[in-house]
Amino acid sequence: MLGITKGNFIHISCNCFITLYKSLVRSHLEYANNIWYPKRKTDIDKLECVQKRATKLIPELSKKSYIDRLKALHLPTLKYRRYRGDMIELFKILKGIYDPLRVPQFDLVQISEDTISTRGNKYKLIQHHCHYDLRKFNFTNRAIPVWNSLPNHVVSAEC
Repeated sequence: MLGITKGNFIHISCNCFITLYKSLVRSHLEYANNIWYPKRKTDIDKLECVQKRATKLIPELSKKSYIDRLKALHLPTLKYRRYRGDMIELFKILKGIYDPLRVPQFDLVQISEDTISTRGNKYKLIQHHCHYDLRKFNFTNRAIPVWNSLPNHVVSAEC
């Protein structure tokens, strides 16, 4: 999709690029993110490399660094979007938006009010120990540490 965009648009504006990139390219990069989550650094780098090449298509931004191009286009990294997607799904599961019989069950940690003010949030989840990589990188285990590090006002938000 990136090649099609590059071949059809020689000089492309930032607004036009963002529309094309979000609709044609990023949708392929983020397909089934919550199910298929790249765990190896090589897979993560290959996905991020596509976004790096895509942001170089704009002539006035091609000489800038990758981070500067993302800031100029108001685009986050793909890693950030994967984390964000996991947190949104976990929020929906814990708030009961999905059918409780169809989603994984999470165990809340029993904590006192004093602990909430000093360490994390009141919806901390129990992290289960895994021996094999198959389960270690599963949604239920990879999302819990990030969720537990979020502040209380974020996880207590209303739907």
